[in-house]
Amino acid sequence: MSARTNDDEPGERSPAPPGPPPHPDGPTPAAPDTPAAVAAATAEPAAGKAPAAGSEAGAPRRAEGSRPDGPAGPAAREPDVHEPLGDDPVGDDRVAAVRRVAAAGRRWRGVRLVGCAALLAVALTGGAIAFGAARDQGSVAVAASSSAVDPGALGSGNLDAGIAALQNHLRSQPKDAGSWATLGLAYVEQARTKGDPARYPQAEKALRRSLALSPGNDQALAGRAALAAARHDFKDALAWSDRALKRNPYSERALSSRVDALVELGRYTDAARAARTADDRKPGVPVFTRYAYVYELRGDVTTARRVLEQALTAATSPGDVAYVAAQLGQLAWNQGKYKTALGSYARALAADENYLPALEGRARAQAATGRRDEAIEGLRTVVSRYPLPGPLVELGELYEARGGAGDRARAHEQYALVDAWIALARANGVNADLDTALAAAEHGDKAAALRAARAEWARRHTVHTADALAWALHANGRDREALGYARKATATGYGSAAFRYHRGMIELATGHTGAGRASLRAALKLNPGFSPLGAAAARKSLEAAE
Repeated sequence: MSARTNDDEPGERSPAPPGPPPHPDGPTPAAPDTPAAVAAATAEPAAGKAPAAGSEAGAPRRAEGSRPDGPAGPAAREPDVHEPLGDDPVGDDRVAAVRRVAAAGRRWRGVRLVGCAALLAVALTGGAIAFGAARDQGSVAVAASSSAVDPGALGSGNLDAGIAALQNHLRSQPKDAGSWATLGLAYVEQARTKGDPARYPQAEKALRRSLALSPGNDQALAGRAALAAARHDFKDALAWSDRALKRNPYSERALSSRVDALVELGRYTDAARAARTADDRKPGVPVFTRYAYVYELRGDVTTARRVLEQALTAATSPGDVAYVAAQLGQLAWNQGKYKTALGSYARALAADENYLPALEGRARAQAATGRRDEAIEGLRTVVSRYPLPGPLVELGELYEARGGAGDRARAHEQYALVDAWIALARANGVNADLDTALAAAEHGDKAAALRAARAEWARRHTVHTADALAWALHANGRDREALGYARKATATGYGSAAFRYHRGMIELATGHTGAGRASLRAALKLNPGFSPLGAAAARKSLEAAE
């Protein structure tokens, strides 16, 4: 079954390509085969690994132009992955871990960032890792990503149990290159689904081991592409996926990662061609969802919805059903169709009641329909298991919007944890500049937001980075410079009320009153509940400008 619905290419103009990616070929380390070497490659990373006090948190992960198979930066080390991962201890461990994080947030003004990052890592490894598998399919940076692990790669439906089985197998069969590659992919998935970037060094170690044992095997090459994309290193993701596709042109993982990389580099026309190629070679749920996102980026919501509905028809496993239904919910929410969105999220949760992107999406839709207390409870559940910047900021803004006793302090706890997550992410090789720019522009260090946004724009020209840079410039009072980026963010027709709101506020600030009113009206018409605080600010500014 093919996702193709017509023969026209998306019409937006792609920015100039960022230049040739660094060459992925290079020497790989010799493959150790002793029990000690296997143990060193498969044990648990130390919780709370964070930059030392006084270190430059925003330093690049590695020098520009270095090989993608080089070390991940100052935090790279010899990770260990042999860890018994049992069932979820529903009560004590996770609750205690989350309380430690909350306490760190309350003490934020009096402690160093590194200390809060360490406590967040404890929550991630002591609480979220024990939670069990739930596949991540909805981050802002790779919104159309599908599972990093082939559904048939692990025999168990529980990712943690599958990883434990692989670890046991590799203790007795340390030269099994395929199992090392599968383990690496599983760690990429676990890191992303649990919001635990400490798993990325483990993934890198396992994938390196696979390539050392079997140089050029396409499964490990595709795994390196997935890992690079998860770390937001999209130039390297493109290089690794191209290398994998030379070995196996039908690798679903590599085809999917190539689309992801091109989208996140802002090369939208190239991404559309890549999605078409992937659809020709390996049609299925991972490709359909990427195809849909390419159409959504150019404003063709009707085609995006049709492709996702086709993907839902093709989905057979509970995980795929939950993933695609949640994507349909997100698409409907972006268009302000909250009843439709809630229906899609209900379908996702019927397939998997613990599917976190659906729980998060349902909470957003509840907030938009005035069910604020339900939304807060839902997001509290999400961030206790999946403490990523998006839901943390959303929860903080809901507390601010509610304005009850203690809500302001609760909001600041969430914003503090965003900074802690960013520190932890950077310590494990993740480029977190976009997360920094988006969160700090409104709820943190505005100068740091602008530095991060400029750094991200230097790496890639996407609608999301254009919007982040525009809003960071606005937060720093540089509206004339911001206006051009705000226009770039809305140029493809991508249906984001937040982008239109940001553009409208910048237009008002630069004296383009008529255009500003039009942009704010468009934002509120498209999605009147797009943000707990932003929607109210848009209405207030629109009234003042009338």
